[in-house]
Amino acid sequence: MDALVSTMQDNDLIVAFALVGLVMAVAVLISKVLTRGKFQASAIAIILGLVLAYIGGVVTGGEDGIADLSLFSGIGLMGGGMLVNLAIVATGFGASFEEMKKSGMGGIIALVLGVVLSFGIGAVVAWFFGYRDPVDLTTIGAGAATYIVGPVTGAALGAGSGVIALSVGAGLVKSVLTMVATPFVAKYIGLNNPRSAIVFGGLVGTTSGVTAGLAATDKRLVPYGAMTSTFYTGLGLLLAPSVLYFAVRAIAG
Repeated sequence: MDALVSTMQDNDLIVAFALVGLVMAVAVLISKVLTRGKFQASAIAIILGLVLAYIGGVVTGGEDGIADLSLFSGIGLMGGGMLVNLAIVATGFGASFEEMKKSGMGGIIALVLGVVLSFGIGAVVAWFFGYRDPVDLTTIGAGAATYIVGPVTGAALGAGSGVIALSVGAGLVKSVLTMVATPFVAKYIGLNNPRSAIVFGGLVGTTSGVTAGLAATDKRLVPYGAMTSTFYTGLGLLLAPSVLYFAVRAIAG
């Protein structure tokens, strides 16, 4: 047994891939048996992953969920920035350039509107929770856009670590809600073709949430939503520490 555990610890990334495969297999089984396919296996897998992360955090008292267990430390590498960005870029290769061009002005408007709306909602909520400093308001607003834009903006503006952590939390909540809610609302908002996926990715923005949500809805839509949501992050990184910060300072400063 000790030899087995030692081997698994030495090959933690392989163990991580095996664990994800097992979770997917359980999710597919639950989807078929308990929901007769009405609830997508991808969405079930996401929920199972969040539960495992919570259990790992409670058991170890750590900060990285199940990756804090030495046996599953490869999950931390697998879910880290390098492989996540590689996966996001890989999803873009399935997109049709002709379909991207068809989105035209609608896609651009969705991008700008999505960033500004998310930022504004986050800043207003922060205001009602007692934050008055323009740097704090901007950082939390940027976090409501995505959990990547928030900390980058906070670091650029010199925000405190507590506010930066809050911005990450706001982005994570948005990401998880997008993952879980997208399959349920898709048919009500017409999310069933590449153009609507492009607009959806531009409006919502969070790349992880959009890609997972679209994967649970219709995997053929993933490249289109992933493409604009990636642009969304870039646009947020451009606007939040500059134009949006000066706007907040003019209003609240």
